[in-house]
Amino acid sequence: MSKSSIPASGEKIVRVASGQGFWGDWLEAPRRQVEGGDVDYLMLDYLAEVTMSILQKQKERDPKMGYARDFIGAVESVLPAVAKRGVRVIANAGGVNPPACAEAVRAVAAKHGVSSDVRVGVVTGDDLLPRLDELIASGHALANMETGEALSTVRDRVLSANAYIGSTPIIDALGKGANIVITGRSTDTALTMAPLRYEFGWGNADWDRLAAGIVAGHIIECGAQCSGGNCLYDWRNIPDLANIGYPIVEGHADGSFVIYKHPHTGGRISVPSVSEQLVYEMGDPHSYITPDVIADFTSIQLEQAGENRVRVFGIKGKPPTDKLKVSIAYRAGYKAVGTLVYAWPDALDKAKLADRVLRERLERLGLRFDHILTEFVGVSAAHGPLAGETHDAPEVQLRVGVRGGDKAAVERFTREIAPLVLNGPPSVTGFAGGRPKVEEIVAYWPALIDKSVVQTRVEVLS
Repeated sequence: MSKSSIPASGEKIVRVASGQGFWGDWLEAPRRQVEGGDVDYLMLDYLAEVTMSILQKQKERDPKMGYARDFIGAVESVLPAVAKRGVRVIANAGGVNPPACAEAVRAVAAKHGVSSDVRVGVVTGDDLLPRLDELIASGHALANMETGEALSTVRDRVLSANAYIGSTPIIDALGKGANIVITGRSTDTALTMAPLRYEFGWGNADWDRLAAGIVAGHIIECGAQCSGGNCLYDWRNIPDLANIGYPIVEGHADGSFVIYKHPHTGGRISVPSVSEQLVYEMGDPHSYITPDVIADFTSIQLEQAGENRVRVFGIKGKPPTDKLKVSIAYRAGYKAVGTLVYAWPDALDKAKLADRVLRERLERLGLRFDHILTEFVGVSAAHGPLAGETHDAPEVQLRVGVRGGDKAAVERFTREIAPLVLNGPPSVTGFAGGRPKVEEIVAYWPALIDKSVVQTRVEVLS
């Protein structure tokens, strides 16, 4: 097992630090986490539902791509901690190409002369795209969880299909000696739960402790969102956001844990900040479903345990289902969004007139779209009709978006908004960005599949 902390009391403590909450998070965070104090594991979460389709497109263009490339820089920044101090890294940065990601990590290790100290565990098996036709033919409808529609209706437009895997293959990689573990579409929570489960030896049916590991992972999966970032409570007084500290789980064998951050960092860890993160993407609070366990969020107890320390305890769990969630992305037409800004006086009235003129011109051209959406930014874009439109705003941004399956129609829309600068209402600006860009729409299709169908594989490269 990895070097974990054993305080004077003799109780083992395992520290898992969060260093990324999504692909595009703060590049400095991983290095700051391993240099700011003692940690045993660094957890880096890169994947969102839409990310998988982006990575699949990249892999189609270049078979060596398809992973979160920011991860390679993150690994490079923490190599001394991995090679010399025994910090272990767990990340789902592999995306749709974990082997290529692993090779890139090995190349960085070789560049710095630490190849002998770096053992990369690669977890595969979550990618179901090559097997979709076989699965559908054998009776797996992969029905949309929201609409009940069978996947066969959009099969020809599917870009990616990945099952959410749990902590077991990550634990396997750690047990085989990996100090950097790379997965594809693992659950966000498994990245934290796996090292706790591995270090403390929690059994497959130790539901309460497994649920605690899941809750720990849920709290830190979004990085600084639980340590003061994007925090509504007392947001004006959160200290030194420019120097924000990312969260760390201080895990105990009984399943309790403390959320804290390194000293001399900004932000704030408090019961309100942790509570806000707990309700993020929670769903049914009685049944937070993961591949390993179902956690009961109503059982979670929080208490302030010192400055920037929140103790979490009392968590209850129950057996998981026999299904895995599958994240599927498919092509769903095209879209374009254009904007114009109108100035006072009567800014809103000018923007409304411009919208009417634009729609009339599109109608006369016979252009048809699945949807046209108009927003008046500065008046009603954030809250819609709830905001009301009675005040005289100093400026209003007209934002019009269209979507549909006819790419030519969407392209023609992009040519119709620009003329309003000269032949529409007065006092317009804000078109410096040029003609709107036509973009392909990637839609999300959530589904379930039997666990028995998904077989993960673990390889450790040294």
